[in-house]
Amino acid sequence: MAIEPPLSPPKCVLVVDDDGVREIVQISLEAAAGWEVLTAASGREAIAIAAAERPDAILLDVMMPDMDGAETFKQLQSHPDTRQIPTIFLTAKAQASECEAYLALGVTGVITKPFAALNLVEDIRGILNWKL
Repeated sequence: MAIEPPLSPPKCVLVVDDDGVREIVQISLEAAAGWEVLTAASGREAIAIAAAERPDAILLDVMMPDMDGAETFKQLQSHPDTRQIPTIFLTAKAQASECEAYLALGVTGVITKPFAALNLVEDIRGILNWKL
């Protein structure tokens, strides 16, 4: 009888967005990939959740009130508990120069809005080199 390899636990992704995109992303990732999805509506909330839960990745909206995505990312990078979490920016600003500036901050990748919900899991897997 063949021994089945142990199943790895599902990935856990923190989705940070101040509008309805958060729910669309959550449903897409849970339904299409079976990932656990944590959500935050602000940068401050995201930092607290990331430190407590240590997700496998963070999807972070760039434009949010109070603390934008860039500032949130900088604060995540300043904490030893969260600096190693790969972070992907979600942004409506899709100019090449803007994407290059985001990558220069040290984010792992950029996904532009509007994105195709059906392709989101594959986009994330590609950026993070996650296998099926």
